[in-house]
Amino acid sequence: MELSQRDERGMIYYDYQMHLSAQESHDKWVSALHQDAPSLATVFNWFGEFRRGRTTLEDEPRSGRPTEIVTSETIATVETLIKENPRITYHIIEEALHLSPPQVASILHEHLHVRKRTARWVPHILTPDQKTCRVEWYQFMLDKFDRGGSRLVETIVTGDETWIYQFDPLTKQQSQV
Repeated sequence: MELSQRDERGMIYYDYQMHLSAQESHDKWVSALHQDAPSLATVFNWFGEFRRGRTTLEDEPRSGRPTEIVTSETIATVETLIKENPRITYHIIEEALHLSPPQVASILHEHLHVRKRTARWVPHILTPDQKTCRVEWYQFMLDKFDRGGSRLVETIVTGDETWIYQFDPLTKQQSQV
């Protein structure tokens, strides 16, 4: 049989009411439950709580941030911020949405799949719109060069599936701003 935290606290409270010391209470727990007994620090902590007048065995309500802050709304908001300003920084996103640095990193890299390149956020994978534009461009180029019948086709350079965005900063320092 497994004891809940509330059960353990009730039994520690019983020992406290029986005027046992915290050490005696812990020894009693260890003799009965061996390694499943609460730690000595836990017993000392609860004896201290009861000495200060605590009357409940339940956990105190805790304030703070909700555990799940990375939601579809925050992801969409970050995506909008990036589209409005591709040079936006982690710090600005953190301040605007009140997020922690790991949460911002998670949204950017795991959910939006973007990477920082030359001071801009660039999609790491192609979006459906980009794929459609690429197909339309290829069709246009095939028609323009007569489906390979033109001699100008020999001057076309092909490459892999990498998107390269042209950005010519005046200096390297300006690109990092």
